[in-house]
Amino acid sequence: MSSKAEKVNWKAFFDPKSLVLIILGVFCAAVSLEAFMLPNKFLDGGVTGIAIILNLHYDVDLNLLLVLINAPFFAVAWKKIGKTFTVQSIFSVFLLVLVLEFMEIPTVTEDKVLIAVFGGVLMGVGIGLIIRGGGLIDGFEVITTYFQKNSALSASEITVFLNSLIMLFAALFFGIEAAMYSILTYFTAIKMTDYVVEGFEEYTALTIISKEDDKVKELIVKEFGKAISVYKGERGYLPDTFHIHHPCDIIMTVVTRLEVHRIKLAIQQIDPKAFFYVQTIKEVKGGVVKQIGSKHS
Repeated sequence: MSSKAEKVNWKAFFDPKSLVLIILGVFCAAVSLEAFMLPNKFLDGGVTGIAIILNLHYDVDLNLLLVLINAPFFAVAWKKIGKTFTVQSIFSVFLLVLVLEFMEIPTVTEDKVLIAVFGGVLMGVGIGLIIRGGGLIDGFEVITTYFQKNSALSASEITVFLNSLIMLFAALFFGIEAAMYSILTYFTAIKMTDYVVEGFEEYTALTIISKEDDKVKELIVKEFGKAISVYKGERGYLPDTFHIHHPCDIIMTVVTRLEVHRIKLAIQQIDPKAFFYVQTIKEVKGGVVKQIGSKHS
């Protein structure tokens, strides 16, 4: 269904879990701004970073800026992404504005390292919770998604470019030291956002080459409850014995990063010389990627 034909899903908007996540996320973001970042002229990326620069340098009301700068981004989201998402995002921004306007949050510390780390952590947790609730408080994510579909650049490349410009302005207005601490705050925030959105059980592709491939397959499937894919290949071709090689099954499975170490240890009990390589993957869909209650859990 196209976004033009889509109607706002009010049931999803008023879902208790979604509302709780958004409210908690907004509170974390507000504490990050008022208790850590604003009193010490530290920036986050995106719309929030632009609003902080204009607020601190030109003394324009921060809450007004958050609404005005986000407005065109959410207009794009309404047409191009989805109406329910846009309504949840607008709600998130207005809730943040209300909290900043009416809740007095004292400054926690003036230590710059603590501000960068804990301010970034709280902001990242807040943004992550809001995303999990279905909304956004930063319109930059909207424009990043839109331009990604219409350019050769990836979302991360677009985000880094736009936020680099913001940090450059921070250096011009507040000095290079403030800009460097702001970069630390920003990267702490995006890392925490990833953890909250994707979870600590980020999926990983584990590939195994072993002479005991049948036993390894049985271990992964029956003991750990994981699905596998098998490629036909050859092992051997070592520098001193290049002419010696054997057919084998190359086994690939998708696991969480919390499971990788346990599975590798179990495989090494079968074949101490088994060869592994691990790749981080951004998304999995379909198939069997997780089973609760395996024998090794």
